[in-house]
Amino acid sequence: MTSQTQLRACIFNIQKFSIHDGPGIRTAVFFKGCPLRCYWCSNPESQNAKPEKIWNNTRKSYTTVGEYKTIDEVVDEVMKDVDFYEESGGGVTLSGGEVLYQAEFATELAKILKEKGIHTATETTGYTKPAIFKKYIEQIDLVYFDVKHYQSEKHQEGIGVPSDLILENLAYAVNNHAHLIVRIPVIPNYNDRVEDAEQFALLFNRIGVNHVELLPFHQFGQQKYDDLNREYKLADMPQLHTEDLDYFKKIMEEHQIDCLVI
Repeated sequence: MTSQTQLRACIFNIQKFSIHDGPGIRTAVFFKGCPLRCYWCSNPESQNAKPEKIWNNTRKSYTTVGEYKTIDEVVDEVMKDVDFYEESGGGVTLSGGEVLYQAEFATELAKILKEKGIHTATETTGYTKPAIFKKYIEQIDLVYFDVKHYQSEKHQEGIGVPSDLILENLAYAVNNHAHLIVRIPVIPNYNDRVEDAEQFALLFNRIGVNHVELLPFHQFGQQKYDDLNREYKLADMPQLHTEDLDYFKKIMEEHQIDCLVI
């Protein structure tokens, strides 16, 4: 019988010295595979759940994205920087893709890290069965929960799945987790209108969300679509800047929701 620590998951990056994925200095573990298909996704190489060869235009060669690793291998790698975590109040962040696409591995990994006294954070869309979500966030100290749209039909249109399951898990997290921050990627012509901000705020008031971070649309992932030989629908769309979302932030704050633009 294979032990839990010998479970394998497809990981496409282990990023050291990350400062944008939670408090302090962190190591971010990026899981490959995602059931969502956001047309603005800045990491399209994370969507396929298996290792794949991708043409790198800069290097003029193929690179393999994704590698199967055991829990022991991941733990050994992230623990190399434990001194930095302790000195900075940092830890390990589990991200993706969608980390819960490989939920058994992610849950066991988070459990082991907590047992070692490592602060655990996660970035998730919340798109999974409620029983899986509940078990996972029990092992997580800080949850970053992405919400793309407040309306299920519009969510289906832009993401490829309805939002019902996501909002069910969000409501559970609000009521059962002490440290939750909702993140909204603000995308032009999708969820960036004044009306959208107002509807998000009303939804969060109903559910009880108190902390929101806005992520302005950017073009950091555009080259990856060329490398993957995929169409990128937002190639000509101007990026948004922090000041572009002042109106969105103001509406959130008018609804007594703490809001940052990051």
